[in-house]
Amino acid sequence: MENKENKKKPITFNIIKNDPTDGHKGFGVGALSLENISPVFVDVEEKNAFVDIGAMHARSTVEKGIKFLKDKEQVPNGKPYWLVWVTINRNEEGPYYHGVTACEMTVDRSIRRGYKSLPEHVNRMDKSLKGHVIVDHMDDSSKAVLGQFLKNHDPGMWNRSDEKLRKDLNME
Repeated sequence: MENKENKKKPITFNIIKNDPTDGHKGFGVGALSLENISPVFVDVEEKNAFVDIGAMHARSTVEKGIKFLKDKEQVPNGKPYWLVWVTINRNEEGPYYHGVTACEMTVDRSIRRGYKSLPEHVNRMDKSLKGHVIVDHMDDSSKAVLGQFLKNHDPGMWNRSDEKLRKDLNME
C-alpha cells in the first residue's frame, strides 16, 4: 500500500478569469487575463498554421528540445516560423479576433538550436491582449496562410473582426 502523505502535490497555477477584481479595488487590479489568447504557429515552408497551447510557456512542439539563442546569425539553417498571438474578445454581435501579433522564430533541429527574441514575444503577446494587429513584417505567403486559417477556423469571428486585420493580412 502506498502512503498518500508521502506523495508530492503537483504544482498548479491559477489563471485569472473574467474580472480579476470582482467588484473590489484590491489585489488583481490591472491584471490581464490570458484565457482568451492562443498561440498560432505558421510554418513558413510547409505553408500551414496550427494552434499549440504549449507555446504559452515555451513548451510547444516547435520549441521542445531547442536552446534558443538571441543572435539569428548563430542559426543560419533554421526553419522559419511565425508565432502569432491571437486574442479573442466579444462585443454585442459575438466573439471576434481582437488582437493578432506575429513574432519571428527559427529552429534548426539538427543542432537543437533556434532563434527568437523573448522580449519581442512578450511584448507582442501584450500588444495582442490590448487589441493591436501587428503582421506587416510577415511575408505575403505567411499572411495568406494565417488569414485563411483564421477565416476557416470561425467565419463569424473573422467577419466581426476589425477591417484592419483583413486588410493587413491581404484578405480584402
